[in-house]
Amino acid sequence: MLRTLSPTEQHGVALGFIMKEQREVAARATVSTPSTPRVESLKLHVNSYVGSEGEPLLRWLVEIDTAITARRIVDPLSKVAFAMSSLGGRARSWAYGRRLTDPTCFSTHEVFKEELRQAFEPPQNEFRSRAEFLDLQQGKHDVHAYAQRARY
Repeated sequence: MLRTLSPTEQHGVALGFIMKEQREVAARATVSTPSTPRVESLKLHVNSYVGSEGEPLLRWLVEIDTAITARRIVDPLSKVAFAMSSLGGRARSWAYGRRLTDPTCFSTHEVFKEELRQAFEPPQNEFRSRAEFLDLQQGKHDVHAYAQRARY
């Protein structure tokens, strides 16, 4: 049908069609109610930290921070409560024992993490690391003997 019209008439029909489409889109936009998209939090599973020897506390703290961010927890006391709910064994007994004696002992999540580190991370002093290094052996010689041999 458009082929039978002149180019000027075809242009007019196309322009009319475009105008009609724009009016319909504008009418639909005013009818629909504006709504904000619903933001849902992601619920990640975090393994319990029990405070046993050799259990990596740092990895658990990273998991907790990731889960707190994913769940969109912003209140400091809610962060502490969530972290405490993911404890088990000795660590759970320690945390709830502290909370029982002083309800305000963990005022922020950072304070909770620092006190948990002090209670359950092994001390990393230079003397211990040096002693472990010097106790290393390869074959019949210790590290000190290899150093002396390489020096002279």
